[in-house]
Amino acid sequence: MSWINPDEIRSKFSALMSDMYQNEVPLYGELVDLVKDVNNITLIKNSRLQHQLEQTGELSRLSQERHGAIRIGKPEELFNMRRIFAVMGMQPVGYYDLVPAGVPVHSTAFRAVDAQSLNVSPFRIFTSLLRLELIDDENLRQLAEQTLAKRQIFTEQALALTEKFEQQGGLNAEDAERFVTEVLETFRWHTDAPVTKELYQALHDQHRLIADVVAFKGPHINHLTPRTLDIDVVQVGMHERDIPPKAVIEGPPRRNCPILLRQTSFKALQEKVNFLNADAQQEGSHTARFGEIEQRGVALTPKGRELYDQLLSKTRQILGGAPTESNAAQYMALLAENFAAFPDSYAELRDQELAYFYYYLNADAAVTANKVWTEQDLPQLIQQGAVSIEPIVYEDFLPVSAAGIFQSNLGDHGQTSYQTVSNQDLFEQCLGAQVLDEIALYAETQQHSIAKVLAQLNTAA
Repeated sequence: MSWINPDEIRSKFSALMSDMYQNEVPLYGELVDLVKDVNNITLIKNSRLQHQLEQTGELSRLSQERHGAIRIGKPEELFNMRRIFAVMGMQPVGYYDLVPAGVPVHSTAFRAVDAQSLNVSPFRIFTSLLRLELIDDENLRQLAEQTLAKRQIFTEQALALTEKFEQQGGLNAEDAERFVTEVLETFRWHTDAPVTKELYQALHDQHRLIADVVAFKGPHINHLTPRTLDIDVVQVGMHERDIPPKAVIEGPPRRNCPILLRQTSFKALQEKVNFLNADAQQEGSHTARFGEIEQRGVALTPKGRELYDQLLSKTRQILGGAPTESNAAQYMALLAENFAAFPDSYAELRDQELAYFYYYLNADAAVTANKVWTEQDLPQLIQQGAVSIEPIVYEDFLPVSAAGIFQSNLGDHGQTSYQTVSNQDLFEQCLGAQVLDEIALYAETQQHSIAKVLAQLNTAA
């Protein structure tokens, strides 16, 4: 049989998802147009950046780059979500515990894992599982469990086609087309809620995110995120186009050589909801869905991540907590001041083993004959101009950034203090698999690149 490549299925699904969300949240469409304009201008002004993106294969994927986020309520939903994303070539990467930041979920990112597949379709879904055990009101917790128990977030056809994929090892063109259409229904917004307004309010008072998960028929996509090459220009452009941005860009400050991930978003929309009532539907509203923008930089090594965490922690300690509307300017100034300690050239980042890179043999490289080149020779080869480096883009998420985006769209009373510890084992039990270590994936990608260059050098020699 001729199976459709999972990368192609993922690409089709990503395009459908983007179209659906643009219809549901028109402001998202304006955001995509703004990002496209900024990216075009940035590439015209920065030929070095354009060459970098061409070399790493990222330029062709830039306009279709999206990540989304969903929140689900029970273990079997997470288990089946993993199975469905596997059909699209997406695996769970990384464990994110947002509980210490006052958000009662733990999460993973479903995405492709090799560079070639990512360049075909870099679509990712940040998927959070609600921790119902953190609801301290026992009666409310039971009502939430009962409500979730009644719902089925996947269509019968979506599950049947997933099982068919698992049994035969792929889907043909007709089945793949039906699969993406059926799975899209899981992420659609539903105006009619399966709970009363009173139960919604009780869940909301416990934590707004709990209401967002429990009080609806499914895990509506709560944001989609285009990738920009200059998030600071986008932030200004949002003001100019009357798109209300959050106060602070999450992540590191502006740099010559971007690292990890920077994110901002427009504030969540207030949307009409019809709640259950004894006689008729009762109208209310819910605030959760928004549009986000991201700028991605180079992936950091464990040493780089440690330095990043230290500088971010130092900034927040001086500030006295997380940034808010009132101290945004002070926070950004402190962030820039403290991150001056983080090297800001790719050469320094490589030399100090702070970031991961692709290695390329230059076309005009002159190499010594009858010599076996090894990894220890790379600094010399780079200095001689025989080998060049380009950054491996960070494909994942930052726990602090994720929590910051969540909090900015939950309102002033969105944060709760939970006395609990991270529980990756429990998450993986619900998932039915272990999450992959994102750091190991970057190290593997770099090592593969080095091996390829050395093989080319030694063949030439």
